[in-house]
Amino acid sequence: MTDYNALKNAIMSGKRNDVTAIVQSAIDAGENLNALLDNSMIPAMREIGDKFSKNEVYVPELLIAARAMQAGLNLIEPRLASGERKSLGKIAIGTVKGDLHDIGKNLVAIMLKGAGYEVIDLGVNCDIAKYDSAVAQGAQIVACSSLLTTTMTYMKDVAEYFKAKNVKVIVGGAPVTQAFADEIGASGYSSDANGAVKLVDSLLGN
Repeated sequence: MTDYNALKNAIMSGKRNDVTAIVQSAIDAGENLNALLDNSMIPAMREIGDKFSKNEVYVPELLIAARAMQAGLNLIEPRLASGERKSLGKIAIGTVKGDLHDIGKNLVAIMLKGAGYEVIDLGVNCDIAKYDSAVAQGAQIVACSSLLTTTMTYMKDVAEYFKAKNVKVIVGGAPVTQAFADEIGASGYSSDANGAVKLVDSLLGN
């Protein structure tokens, strides 16, 4: 039987090889993979996210924890693809048109997956059509990221388009602020990955 605390600690300390070994062992033993997620993996990412928000850990620690989490998810996700696990919701995420930066976006995507959400990662350079295709697949929230002041203005086009379709749009990235989010009519803004998870929780009532 898997030691849930050992798996949680391995994720939080970014020990990717340990995470892979523990998860693979659980798979080989036929253990309940939902229990692994609920008792170790999701709590680990929530806790590391909270520590990040309190400045108890910083971006490098958060990144290595997220990568360790992703290593475990890579083994688990194909086995849960049957739909036996109910996700908390479906989120589309992508860096806006003209912007090719993805580190922040990737971190938010992993944190959302770690929190129990299904994530459609659209990558970089996303136009409205790309986001719209994800909404057609059932995405309830569109998350837009930008690292450049020259590309963040496109978020306004995205927010206006989806407002007419009654789809929530949230925004984030280095140059983005709460004031800018309010100005363009976005449904929410977060300055970091853990805040993005809490924002999505709030918007979807989780």
